[in-house]
Amino acid sequence: MSSESAEGVVSKGFGSPASTVEHTGEKIIYVEFEDGDRRNPLNYSRVKKWAITLTACFFTGITGAASSSYSISTPSMTAELHCTQLQATLGLGLYAIGFGIVPLVTSSFSEEIGRRPVYIFSSLMFTLTQVMVALAPNIEAVIVGRTLGGIFGSTGASLVGGSIADIWQPHERGLPMSLFAFTSLFAIGLGSVIGGVIQSNPNLGWRWVQWIHVMVSGLFVTLVLVVMSETRASIILTQMARSARKVTGDGRHKSRAELHKESLWSLIKTACSRPLYFLLTEPLVQSFSVWSGFTWGVVYCLLESVSPMFETVYGFDVKQTGFIYAALSVGALVGFLANLYQDKLYRMYYAQKKQEARLYLACVAALCLPVGMLIFAWTASPNIHWIVPMIGLTLFMSGVMIIFQVAFLYLADCYNTYASSAQAGQSLFRNSMALVFPLFTEQMFATLTYRWGLTLFAILAIIMAPTPFVLYFYGSKIRANSIASRKILAAEAQASETSTPGLEKV
Repeated sequence: MSSESAEGVVSKGFGSPASTVEHTGEKIIYVEFEDGDRRNPLNYSRVKKWAITLTACFFTGITGAASSSYSISTPSMTAELHCTQLQATLGLGLYAIGFGIVPLVTSSFSEEIGRRPVYIFSSLMFTLTQVMVALAPNIEAVIVGRTLGGIFGSTGASLVGGSIADIWQPHERGLPMSLFAFTSLFAIGLGSVIGGVIQSNPNLGWRWVQWIHVMVSGLFVTLVLVVMSETRASIILTQMARSARKVTGDGRHKSRAELHKESLWSLIKTACSRPLYFLLTEPLVQSFSVWSGFTWGVVYCLLESVSPMFETVYGFDVKQTGFIYAALSVGALVGFLANLYQDKLYRMYYAQKKQEARLYLACVAALCLPVGMLIFAWTASPNIHWIVPMIGLTLFMSGVMIIFQVAFLYLADCYNTYASSAQAGQSLFRNSMALVFPLFTEQMFATLTYRWGLTLFAILAIIMAPTPFVLYFYGSKIRANSIASRKILAAEAQASETSTPGLEKV
């Protein structure tokens, strides 16, 4: 029997029979969940799980729509505030960079105080930043408001993946995670459509785009207060332990998190340094970071260029070009359906290919990116119907959706307990590219024209196309030479002696 043998129990109503252990001279009664305990997030009802999942994904959609609707409404903004297009573009890029940098720090707060308070605070502050932009008297206020919007929007949106992991078993997470990725990308196209409709009305303009976001974000705050429950198990157990101490007057009731608690500074230090370590040293993280970073940068370039391109080539007005962005949403939907099929392939071939079974459709996406971009570049002509370049745009966005999802799940499979750090490193690089790319978009297209500028992107996509193929054939060998991966492989080998891991993967 271990040193933590069961010599005491927690009072009924506070947890299951828990072990006691000598700790600094006193016996500690650990508070644990009972089997089937409904307070355990993994045991929430399916209705409650989906309510939490959809609410969290809704926040992701709001933040995604806020990026694209801002971009399409900049013409009236630059006219009213007498600013340059580059200044307006900073509002787009700085919003995106918040999603790469800020979660490195703020993710630690959810471990300290729980996820629900962070959702409430970040959604409320995000709403206030939209008010700030809507009332901005100059471009400087807009840029500050957008930067703060990225900070608070990323704080909440970065918790969605963790919230899903809190309430769904590993083999159940495929659909919720696909929905998370889909919502983010679908909203980018939807935001442009709505923004284009509002921008086209001379009585509305860019400020009303922001006011619409204020209304929707305010609705979300109410939804969070009503629907969102705490999903982090360690926080719930800590609350149960406090309640047990208060009711029984016995200070020995503790949760394990209370006894093995790191300081907030230590959590922040680890959260900031480990993703950078993975980004700088791990080939798998580096390869997906460069690939997904390039695609994300191109997406943000398209947010800046699609509207003026169709206005120039086809004579569309801003409302019509707004509907062109619907191709991004359609592409996201196609990619979402493809990812559901990829999940089936993963289950079928995991035994043979292990983690690399995630990469089948990533190989297809590697071909979709340059083909879609070339179609978009070379068919945008007054002599060719506008639906043809839209098909190219849809094909490109389908590839982006697949890559976005595969990057998350593949790194999660490869790095297991270090998955959050690996994904944070990838996210940091990806969103940095979203800041950098739009800064040179206008100058690049002015110099090369839209056709050759987009062709350059297609060439770069061709150069990067071997990425998933190399990982598919050599990913296991690459992991074998990685320090972090060797530790994880050793743990998996030990676990495989008592279980079959294939069915328990995300």
